Amino acid sequence: MRCPFCGHDDTQVKDSRSTEDGVAIRRRRVCSACTQRFTTVERVQLRELSVTKADGRRVPFDRDKLARSIRVALRKRPVPEERQERLVNGLVRQLEASGEHEISSHRIGQLAMDALREVDGVAYVRFTSVYRDFREVEAFSKILADMKPIPGETDAPSPDDSQETP
Repeated sequence: MRCPFCGHDDTQVKDSRSTEDGVAIRRRRVCSACTQRFTTVERVQLRELSVTKADGRRVPFDRDKLARSIRVALRKRPVPEERQERLVNGLVRQLEASGEHEISSHRIGQLAMDALREVDGVAYVRFTSVYRDFREVEAFSKILADMKPIPGETDAPSPDDSQETP
């Protein structure tokens, strides 16, 4: 493994441990040249995936790009990091298990929207607004109207609900 600080090819593994969900291994490494420490993450990759963009281009699937998009949508939402990581891992496993080597960006976006809709309504609207490139307020209204209430979420009581009528 090449050192990200000095580029030296000789690094040593000092510690290895499994991640919480057991789908990756975190390794602490130290560079023998500059003595800097860094962490690497090793994951199982079932198959090489490529993404077909809307304009027809094909690019390699980038798990980190999907993870960044999910994290941006969930920023400042009450969803723990571990849950976010499990969400991304689940999406990647779903894509790899599909049996397809080429997956459309539209399908990836739809899977991500469906997963976020189950986790957090606000994150779903954020992701959808960027993914679908909303330019009008009406588009937000339509997506909100189409949303079904998520089981377990309740509406906040209105001020009139707390007042007793004589």
